[in-house]
Amino acid sequence: MGARVGVLGGGQLGRMLALAGYPLGLEFRFLDPAAGASAGQVAELWVGDYEDGPLLERFAEGLDRVTLEFENVPLAALHKLVPRLPVYPPPQALEVAQDRLGEKTFFRRLGIPTPLFHPVESYADLLEGLERVGCPALLKTRRLGYDGKGQLLLREPAQAQEAWATLGGVPLILEAFVPFRRELSILGVRSARGELAFYPLVENHHRRGILHKSLAPAPQAEALQPRAEALARRVMEALGYVGLLAIEFFEVEGELWANEMAPRVHNSGHWTIEGAETSQFENHLRAVLGWPLGSTAPRGHAAMLNLVGLRPDFTRVLEIPGAHLHWYGKAVRPGRKVGHVTLRSDSPAVLAERLEQLEHLLSAVVPPVE
Repeated sequence: MGARVGVLGGGQLGRMLALAGYPLGLEFRFLDPAAGASAGQVAELWVGDYEDGPLLERFAEGLDRVTLEFENVPLAALHKLVPRLPVYPPPQALEVAQDRLGEKTFFRRLGIPTPLFHPVESYADLLEGLERVGCPALLKTRRLGYDGKGQLLLREPAQAQEAWATLGGVPLILEAFVPFRRELSILGVRSARGELAFYPLVENHHRRGILHKSLAPAPQAEALQPRAEALARRVMEALGYVGLLAIEFFEVEGELWANEMAPRVHNSGHWTIEGAETSQFENHLRAVLGWPLGSTAPRGHAAMLNLVGLRPDFTRVLEIPGAHLHWYGKAVRPGRKVGHVTLRSDSPAVLAERLEQLEHLLSAVVPPVE
């Protein structure tokens, strides 16, 4: 005990990692390019470039482990740290997750269904892809896209030229638009000792490409749970994975098609803080330190609502029974995740009533003007 954990990235996920780790006697050191990174409000924050070699050497001094809180950390930073101390998740997981084409190819290689896709390096590739994939289709940047950024929906081939003008110039991928029933995510955790555990499937709902709410356990998903766990286990074992891994699936005619994975703690797992025996944040830390994993069993039923670009009246939120507010200490801006609210109840009917009450309250909040 008393281990010192270094974290690459200092956003709200890192902040919640630290808050989960302090009861375990852990200490934290964060590295982030932004001086105002929210993890700096609760832990030691180093400000600098991830690829600054001398800085990384100093950062690693006195640490027992290094982990990360978002997947866009340059691979070079991990490779510089690996010779000095254990780094989890391993670089190969980051390498797969950072490139949508590599990620889809990896899934297919493991026998995991995905939407049809086509690599796009030129306008000619885009036209060829539209013939192969058909419309509607999603044109996405292969790297750095998140929360709906870096992607366009093409409803007909006539939109190809405009889409290319908007996104062209970087490697792209064209994906078939899947008429899915819903999006589900599985959170799996694998320890440095090889121990595995899985949380129940979560049902996710998005607005404008950003996660709006998650329901856990996902309603009527019991029959899909063994399949989701088997696919996640296949991914983690292929990568020698250590830590918390999230995989987003489309449910298509009773089957699970992989959309993408995140080698880190995940927004759709925030419900676990109050809604599971052990939160995703605590289990991620247990995993990377080689400690026994905690129970992933749900504590009744839970829902998580993101606070995106708005600050509600905290008092009114907390008046709702079973509501737990998490504020990230960030400035409120349009489209920015600044907090979340978790609701928990033993009764799904009661949870639905309280969720409706919370959504009505949030809908009345006037967001800031850009």
